[in-house]
Amino acid sequence: MSQTPLATSQTPLATSPAPVRTSPVASQAVASVAASVGLNTTTAAGPVSSVTGGPCGWRSGPPARYDHVIWVWMENKNTSAVFDSKQAPFLGAIGSECGRATKYVDGGVHPSLPNYIAATSGGSQGIADDNGPSKHALSVDNIFRQVRAVGKTSRSYNETMPAACALTSSGRYAVKHNPAAYYVGGDDRVACQRDDVGFDQFAVDLAGNALPAFSFVTPDLCSDMHDCSVATGDAWLRTFVSSIIDDASYRTGTTVVFIVFDESEGAGTMPFFAVGPSVTPGTEVTATLNHGSLLAFTEDALGISERLGAAAAAPSLAAAFGL
Repeated sequence: MSQTPLATSQTPLATSPAPVRTSPVASQAVASVAASVGLNTTTAAGPVSSVTGGPCGWRSGPPARYDHVIWVWMENKNTSAVFDSKQAPFLGAIGSECGRATKYVDGGVHPSLPNYIAATSGGSQGIADDNGPSKHALSVDNIFRQVRAVGKTSRSYNETMPAACALTSSGRYAVKHNPAAYYVGGDDRVACQRDDVGFDQFAVDLAGNALPAFSFVTPDLCSDMHDCSVATGDAWLRTFVSSIIDDASYRTGTTVVFIVFDESEGAGTMPFFAVGPSVTPGTEVTATLNHGSLLAFTEDALGISERLGAAAAAPSLAAAFGL
C-alpha cells in the first residue's frame, strides 16, 4: 500500500503538570512505574523526562513486524479539551515525549457505535445509532477476524463487563463500545466468547508474557471520560499505559500503543496519541487522519495484506509517526 506523505513537526510540546488526585496506594504504584520509564513524579503526574530509557525515541527505526498493537479507546472529546489541558497532565506528557495528531477527524460520524464499527471493519456499515448487537448483527470482515486469519491472536479487554462477550450494557459497561460483540460472520461468535474478556485479564496476560498480537482496550464509562472528568480518564491512562511501557515486552521494541478518542463533541477533531519506541519525542502530525488510518496501520503492522473499506485509501500512520 502506498503511503501518503504526512506533515509533521518535531517541535517539543508544552505540557501542564497539574496534579491528579489519587489514593496513596495508587500514587505509590504509579510513581514506581513512572520512575522506571523516565516520568517526572515531582507532582502526582508530571511531564515525561527526556532521559535515556523514556517511552519513545530510543529505537532508531521501526521493526519489520510488530508483536503487539494496542488500541486504547477514550470517549467524546474535542482536541481542545485534552491537548495541553491542566486536567490531562499525563496525556500532555505523552504528547511531548511521544507523538500526537492535531487533525484526527471523525468525519461527522456520530454517535459512538458507528465509529467503533468503522475503526474495526473499515466502514460504519450503515449504522447511525448506539443500539446493541441484537439490532446490528454484522457478518462483514473485521480486524479481529483478520488477525486470526493470519494465525495471530486478538483480544478485547472491557472494563466492568459482567461476563465474556456480554451483548447488553450493564452498569458502567457499554456494549456500544465493544465492537467485537457485534460481529457474527465466520468464527466471530466463538471467538467473541473466548477473546472478548474482562479488563483485569490484561494485567494477567501482560505479566505472563501472553499479550495477543492485537489488543482492543475499552475502559468503562467513567474511566473513558464519557461520564467522568478528563482528569479521571487521564489518571486511569497514566496507570494503564505506564504498566505497558514499564514491561519487559515493550523494551523489545515491537509494541506500539495508540490512545484513540472515538468521536469529537462537534468540533470534528479529537485527540490521538502514538506511543512507540521509534516515535521521535515531540512529533506532532498536522495532516488529516482518521479511524481508517489506524486500521490500515494495524493491518500492515501485523502482516495482513487486505485493507478493509476506508483503510484501503487511508494514509498510513507509519509515515506520520515513524512507526
